[in-house]
Formats: sequence, structure tokens, C-alpha cells
Amino acid sequence: MEIGASHGRYLVASLCREIDAARVDRGLSYASIGHELGMTGQQVARVCQGRSPKASVVLLATLAAIVGLDLAARTFPGGQPLRDRAQLALLARLRARIGTATSWHTEVPVVGGAPAGRSDLRAWDAVVSGRGWRAGIEAETNVRDVQALLRRLELKRRDGDIIGGLVLALSDTRHHRELVRTAAVTLR
Repeated sequence: MEIGASHGRYLVASLCREIDAARVDRGLSYASIGHELGMTGQQVARVCQGRSPKASVVLLATLAAIVGLDLAARTFPGGQPLRDRAQLALLARLRARIGTATSWHTEVPVVGGAPAGRSDLRAWDAVVSGRGWRAGIEAETNVRDVQALLRRLELKRRDGDIIGGLVLALSDTRHHRELVRTAAVTLR
């Protein structure tokens, strides 16, 4: 959590420096920008100088627009999301039930599904195998769209030709019990 907050403060400070540099370049005062925003010049200065580390994206985008900049924001995969903790716990419970007579590997890449020249980032959550059999395991802690889940799993099964079977492990919740009851035929 702290990594995200620290990165957020860094991004805000960087954006503020860019906005303040554009403000100076265009000869705008804090007071004139504040007048446009309904803020005081001191409040604008505080933001532009990076002394408001919790400035909202909306405020920063507005300030950027006033000084002639466009603010763009994107996210990229990185770090271990909170969701993975629950998924890892679910996998650990399943692993304990399966026992030690099987081979168990986690985050096993799906091989063969990527177009030429591109790597396939998909992976089975786990692969379990025994004498003469091998199965891909997908662990889901919060299924909301069964059709989307099944499409994703079918593509993995199609492209991951090393997998013979597929196990869908769901967290034991009222929602998932109801989902399995109502979608039993589809899930089979």
C-alpha cells in the first residue's frame, strides 16, 4: 500500500513541476489562475509548488488545461495486487487438500497462444500433475461474469496445449455457491 501512495506523491509532485513550469513559460500568475478556478493565488501556489500531495486528478487536469497542457493518465501492470493475496490463500487451501503425492507449480505460462513475435503473458494460476495426468488450475475469488470467465478459460485451454484438464477453484462464498447452482450446466 505504501508503495502506491509513495508513487502517487511522486507523480503529483512531477505533474505540479510541469504545470508550474508551463505557468511561468506563459507568464501567468498564481492569482490569475486562482481567479479562473475560484481559488486564492496562495492555494494555487501551494498546489503548483507540490505542497498539496493529495491534489486530485481533476484539479491537476484543470490546472494543466489553464496553462495549455493536456493531462493524460494510464495504468500498467505492476506489483502484487491485493486481489492476489486472496487468490494465493485459495490456492494454498486447495494445495493442502490435494496432498503431496502430486506435482504442483504456480504461475505456469500458457504456451502457444501469442501471435508471432509477441510473448503471451497469460499463465495458469497453478498446474497440478500426477502419473499420466496434468491439469491447469484457475483460482477465482470473486466471479461476476461467468461467460467472460468461461471465454477466458477456454482460450487458455485452447492455447495451452500442455494441459489435459481444467480445475476451477472458487472461494467458498454464498455468491459462488449460488453461481455454481445456477450455472452448473454451463460450468461442466
